[in-house]
Amino acid sequence: MAGSYPGKTDVHLETPRLAESGEGRRVHPVLFTVRDVAIRSHDVFVALGVLAALVVFAREVRRRGEWDERLLVVIALTLFGGAIGMRASGLVRHLDPSANPSIADGLRYGAKSVLGGLTGAYVGALIGKRIAGYTKRTGDLFAPAVAIGMAIGRVGCLLAEAPGRPTTLPWGVHVDPANAALVGECPGCAIGAAMHPSFAYEIAFHLLAFVALQRMRGRTLPAGETLTLYLAAYGAFRFAVEFTRANETVWLGLTRPQWFLVPTLALLLWHLRRNARAGTYAALRPGLEPA
Repeated sequence: MAGSYPGKTDVHLETPRLAESGEGRRVHPVLFTVRDVAIRSHDVFVALGVLAALVVFAREVRRRGEWDERLLVVIALTLFGGAIGMRASGLVRHLDPSANPSIADGLRYGAKSVLGGLTGAYVGALIGKRIAGYTKRTGDLFAPAVAIGMAIGRVGCLLAEAPGRPTTLPWGVHVDPANAALVGECPGCAIGAAMHPSFAYEIAFHLLAFVALQRMRGRTLPAGETLTLYLAAYGAFRFAVEFTRANETVWLGLTRPQWFLVPTLALLLWHLRRNARAGTYAALRPGLEPA
């Protein structure tokens, strides 16, 4: 990575520059319009991701023979919690409460946070299970659905958001000057820097995670444990990939998502270490066939 990048507003001009020919990646924050109504890329691919997740969830329920009408309540609360959590994270961006938006503005116009969405969805699932009286663990049903949904949803981010921090790596991407103004909070776009395609990294991770979760089916693991493994893997990956993202650093060179992940990963790693000592993951050793 070339130069220093302590925050979104501090990008050194010695970073790789866009060629004078104007070549670069075009952004597509709006896919198309319907009667003068803009249909945004992010919203379309989030919707497609949710749809794909529901299909994968339904197929997994059918494969396991675990259909129960009470799962409809769990799914509804999970989606609702995810939608609220995605927006609500913007309500606490600043330590000074007066600098944060009102609850109404935050929920309507706030930044969309994947980590906030995952947290809200998890809480929503717990509440849905309590309301419906459903006592079985649902992590094994949700894990592959979340992975494929995240992979598809991130395509919208790739099309419309700031790619990442400046880089000298050969696969760095540019945003051409004509489109730089369409990408919010992206100083690298304005100076024509080559940037990490950070959302492409995330898409690749979630696709690989989906394949790995499919291969883990039938392994002898405690109920719901595949979701814990997936979340731990994504948490570690997201902490690392934040160093390539265009997010603002707020303290000690770390971004807000990284500070959220510090305690979250500590809890997940404690859980994994305790289970590993108990032999919980013995079935995942290479060479063992699924049960």
